[in-house]
Amino acid sequence: MKTIVSGSIAYDRIMEFPLQFSEYILPEKIDNLNVCFTVNGMKERFGGTAGNIAYALRLMGEAPEVSAAIGQDHANYMEWLRQNKISTGMIKIIDKDFTAGAFITTDKTGNQITVFNIGAMGNSSCLDFNSLDPKNTLLIISPGNLDDMVNYPRQCKEKGIRYIFDPGQQLPVIPPEDLKKSIDGCMILICNEYEHDMIMSITGFDKGALLKMAKTIIVTRGEFGSVIFTSDSETEIPVVKANRVLDPTGAGDAYRGGLISGLVRGMDIRESAILGSVCASFAVECYGTQEYSFTMDEFQKRVAEISR
Repeated sequence: MKTIVSGSIAYDRIMEFPLQFSEYILPEKIDNLNVCFTVNGMKERFGGTAGNIAYALRLMGEAPEVSAAIGQDHANYMEWLRQNKISTGMIKIIDKDFTAGAFITTDKTGNQITVFNIGAMGNSSCLDFNSLDPKNTLLIISPGNLDDMVNYPRQCKEKGIRYIFDPGQQLPVIPPEDLKKSIDGCMILICNEYEHDMIMSITGFDKGALLKMAKTIIVTRGEFGSVIFTSDSETEIPVVKANRVLDPTGAGDAYRGGLISGLVRGMDIRESAILGSVCASFAVECYGTQEYSFTMDEFQKRVAEISR
């Protein structure tokens, strides 16, 4: 089974400001802001939804293909993917742009200022659907280029390719009619609780109506696990206890990687979601979205704990 992950590739550039932002922002001058914060160095980490999900899939022993656009500063990221034996054959290089990047500065009290440059993500990854075998392809369409998120579901339906729709952070900019069409016919609609409420608000559909469009809806709930909804059942998947929780940022993408690994192995949706929950438990133990790892023995031990 060919597993394709469509979405974003991005650098996360993380900085720490040793004081408080509020000490240098004058409330009476907020409409005429001109400030500079000197930070204590910068850490660069690999991120983006497509990169994160593919990383989780590779840890699970799968061979995902990444369909995304990357910029002229691609060397470090591409080398990272190759080191982790993740195929780069479907990644489109955009020489005129920089790779999408989040520049995140955190002060000593945890306040954050983030600037996100979409860069190369503004370009389609130009996935060639004619080269895909519909019977042996599973595509997850995760947050990334807007045109891809709108057009890829349509092409999947035209070609008879199963797809998982994961609109995530792009929900505010997907036109309502396009959102409805993308959900209609998907194998799974996956989102967190806030996104689920937003989808219902944007479309005007309740959960029952959405389940007439998507075969399955999975709603992730952070520390409270996840819920699988179908037209005739509701199944709760418990969270897997992590040894420590350092950074929940990449947990959702790790969940998706674990989930998809189960689906391509022929496991049912509940068993697959359990793999997702276990994979997410390892992700939260590390800073960064592609920093965690585990052995199969460690993974199976947590599967056994959640399956009791």
